[in-house]
Amino acid sequence: MRGIEGLGALLETLRGILPLTAILALFQLFILRKPIENIREFGVGFLLSVFGLHFFLKGVSMSLFPLGDSVGRNLVVLERKWLIILVAFAIGYLGTLVEPALKALALEVEEISIGAIPHRVLIHAVAVGFGAGMGIGIFKILNDISYIKIVVPLLTLIIILSFLAPEEFVAIAMDSASATTGPVNIPLNMALAIGLTKIIENADPLVAGFGIVGLTSIGAMISVLTLGILTRI
Repeated sequence: MRGIEGLGALLETLRGILPLTAILALFQLFILRKPIENIREFGVGFLLSVFGLHFFLKGVSMSLFPLGDSVGRNLVVLERKWLIILVAFAIGYLGTLVEPALKALALEVEEISIGAIPHRVLIHAVAVGFGAGMGIGIFKILNDISYIKIVVPLLTLIIILSFLAPEEFVAIAMDSASATTGPVNIPLNMALAIGLTKIIENADPLVAGFGIVGLTSIGAMISVLTLGILTRI
């Protein structure tokens, strides 16, 4: 029975990757009229991507989701709210440091800027903003604050900082916010927030547990824009 379920999950992953691969291959062959270089390597790479994504999703569901949910449900044992928020910041900060998409973006920025924006500086700046956004999200859950009261001031701050920061940092900030929403942060942080809302009395996990990813992205944008202003100063 487990073998059948595992095969079904693998086929589901295949159905997700196959259409995109087919469209790209057909466009390459029939529209651009260019051959696919190294067919054997392409085929092996396609199989590796299918199995890799399948095992990654399976691993996340077996490890990060239950672990994050468990940590969230047990955070209430910490009597001081500021300590819970500090833990959330640390988890968000450390999780961002290992995001592969952010590392790729930071290395590209360093190369294009000819070393003017070191990749380590950008990564840590984004991580600080992401962690701060995570802390704000947990603060919102603990105090049952409306998202409107949190998001509107933060978006207003982003608009103000966008006029003050160098133009290149505005573009980098937008891409950095997207790069943080990767395979490490999303499952861990969402599970943490939802696990916490399950324990808090009168809290609706569907309302309070979601939206925290948006806050972390906003935090990342603010930190990168602030970095840009500091470099100008």
